[in-house]
Amino acid sequence: MSTTAPALESYVSGRWQSGTDEGTTLTDAVTGNPVARVSSTGVDTAAAVRWGREVGGPALRALPFAERAALVKAVATVLGEAREELYELSARTGATRRDSAVDIDGGIGTLAVYASKGRKELPEGDVLLDGDIEPLGRGGTFAGRHLYRSRLGVAVQINAFNFPVWGPAEKFAPALLAGVPTIIKPATPTAYLTELMVRRVIESGVLPEGALQLVCGSARQLLDELDGQDSVWFTGSADTAAALRRHPAVTERSARFNAEADSLNASVLGPDAVAGTPEFDLYVDQLVTEMTVKAGQKCTAIRRAFVPAAAADDVVEAVRSRLAEVVVGSPADERSVMGALVSHEQRDSVREAVARLAGAGGIVYGNPASIDVVGADDTTGAFLSPLLLRCDDTDRPEPHDIEAFGPVSTVLPYTGTADVVDQLARGGGSLVASVVSEDAAFQRDVVLGAGAHHGRMLLLDRHSAAENTGHGIPMPQLVHGGPGRAGGGEEEGGLRAVLHHMQRVAIQGSPALLESFAPGPRP
Repeated sequence: MSTTAPALESYVSGRWQSGTDEGTTLTDAVTGNPVARVSSTGVDTAAAVRWGREVGGPALRALPFAERAALVKAVATVLGEAREELYELSARTGATRRDSAVDIDGGIGTLAVYASKGRKELPEGDVLLDGDIEPLGRGGTFAGRHLYRSRLGVAVQINAFNFPVWGPAEKFAPALLAGVPTIIKPATPTAYLTELMVRRVIESGVLPEGALQLVCGSARQLLDELDGQDSVWFTGSADTAAALRRHPAVTERSARFNAEADSLNASVLGPDAVAGTPEFDLYVDQLVTEMTVKAGQKCTAIRRAFVPAAAADDVVEAVRSRLAEVVVGSPADERSVMGALVSHEQRDSVREAVARLAGAGGIVYGNPASIDVVGADDTTGAFLSPLLLRCDDTDRPEPHDIEAFGPVSTVLPYTGTADVVDQLARGGGSLVASVVSEDAAFQRDVVLGAGAHHGRMLLLDRHSAAENTGHGIPMPQLVHGGPGRAGGGEEEGGLRAVLHHMQRVAIQGSPALLESFAPGPRP
């Protein structure tokens, strides 16, 4: 492989710098041509942490909440102005324009939401109170209350390859509102898109120096510098999350650790939603969308499609009919509905997972070995057919254990509410489950029965369809995260995400003294 591609640069300690070796060559997911080289060898990550703590942190903490919110808004504006440039480069990750909108416009929109919430909901000044004064003595001269203060470290974010813009944006916004500087470590396969994003923000000069840094390449040495004032925000595989949890920065020095991992998300079709009902059509449309947007490379994509046993044949036939209309090919070709996976390595990984899943049932649509594409060559591009599987023996472990991180979903029949609730739990925890039904009692029973296993549950019917944002789209106002396999963390969720970067402090003293702290809303 040629190494003539340009080297990506890290932005550390106020300057752009490249790694000192050839590093890893990143290729275009569609053409296979080199895009960039990435390495962090020789980049002083210890200096990056010090720069954040000593330069970025004090500059941000000197600003009241309203001015921090204005900075978040300014970053959104900068990225909005760079939108078409980001779209153009995003196509090299295999993303169609629809895919890029989820990532780029989603990231810009998330920043805008946080800017608005910070401006409207955070108090004047930089003190955030939590709750009322609590009397601690009979005479009324001694009391206590809680407040939040900015932590004095850095927020290190380690991102996944599938959302190189939205992933950093959703983590950066609440940290900035909290007055904590951020160091972004992008996933290597799509680091060139995150580098462009950060470069445009740095060039704009809208942020105080040290508020935002970028390390392209390995993050191993970066974590070695962290302590109890710092935090790590991770998105990626469960295996990597487990390894990071064991790092001494977390286990010995108590750096805060938050993980959002891939999971076996599910969608449930209600017994009432038979063929011909709006809910049936909504279910099929949603499933096909989640299989094909970003070629199924979404941590929230539907991996398990639960349907009443009596409706399984109808669902399979309807989904097959819709998938047959999906054109796969180059994002540059207007006919393309679905683009490429991010790399040949990722495609190989999906094929291996599909082979294991197929052993429990069978493939009812698509061919993992070949695909006709438009505007590209399927031998040089990382293209894969949408693949629908069906497993009637739902006691088999494979559909509930194996994730194919691509355009793949498995139809699983169920026999009643108790059965589907039990099957939902067998996934070991997920980011999101949806229930498509007009039967409010059924929806309620599934939520109450399975809610402990999911970070978010979408209830979809004909009445909410027009404004429905979709199974796979987390909203910054609500929690994005989930228990168990999904990582046990929590991102977004409105201003609660800001509190993750702050320290809750109990203060005790006279009621008059406690009243002297700036008033603020309850978190």
